[in-house]
Amino acid sequence: MVGTVKVTDADGKPSNADAIIYVVGFKEAPGPQSTQVAQKDKKFVPDLVAITVGEHITFPNGDAFLHNVFSQSTARKFDLGSFKRGEAKDKDFPDPGVVDVYCNIHPEMAATILVLPNRRHTKRNADGSYLIDGVPPGSWTVFAYTRRAAKPVSAAVTVTAGQDSVVNLALARGAEPDHLNKYGEKYHDNATTTYR
Repeated sequence: MVGTVKVTDADGKPSNADAIIYVVGFKEAPGPQSTQVAQKDKKFVPDLVAITVGEHITFPNGDAFLHNVFSQSTARKFDLGSFKRGEAKDKDFPDPGVVDVYCNIHPEMAATILVLPNRRHTKRNADGSYLIDGVPPGSWTVFAYTRRAAKPVSAAVTVTAGQDSVVNLALARGAEPDHLNKYGEKYHDNATTTYR
C-alpha cells in the first residue's frame, strides 16, 4: 500500500507533524521490535507511536528531574509513578485503542499511543509519502492519524496480490486539548515542583 498523507494546521498551512497510517480488518501477532517513548526536555519523544496489541513500551527518563507517566484512557489506564533520570519503566498494552499519555508533574507533556490489531502501520515520510508492506489481499480500511486531529481519516481499499494499492489522505490538526492531572484535577501552578 502506498500513497501520501497531507497534514495541515488549524490555519490551513502545511504541517510537518508526524502522521501514522494503519490498516484494519485483520489481526496479527506483534513482531520482535521494542518501542521506546523517552522523556526529554519536558517532552515525550516521540509524541506519537503505533504498536501492535500485546507489545510493551519502555519510558526512560532522560531529564535531570523527576517525571511521571500516566493515562486515564479507557483503552489502557495506568500510572507509572514518578521516576528520576536514568530510570525507565515499562508498560504492556493488551487491548486495541487510543491511549493518551501525560506527565503528572509537567502539564505540557503529552503523547498518543495507537494500539493496533496488526503490524501493518507506518509513519509518513518527510515528503508526505508512505509505504506499508505485507498487507494481505482483501478489502480493508486504511486510516491516517496525527496528534491534535479531531479524529482519524479513513478510506476503503482493496488489496490485490502483486499490485500496489494507492491511497492518498488529508488531515487537519487543531489545538492541543486541555487535560487534567492523574487525580482528575486541574494542574496547579506549582505542578513542576509537586512530585507525587
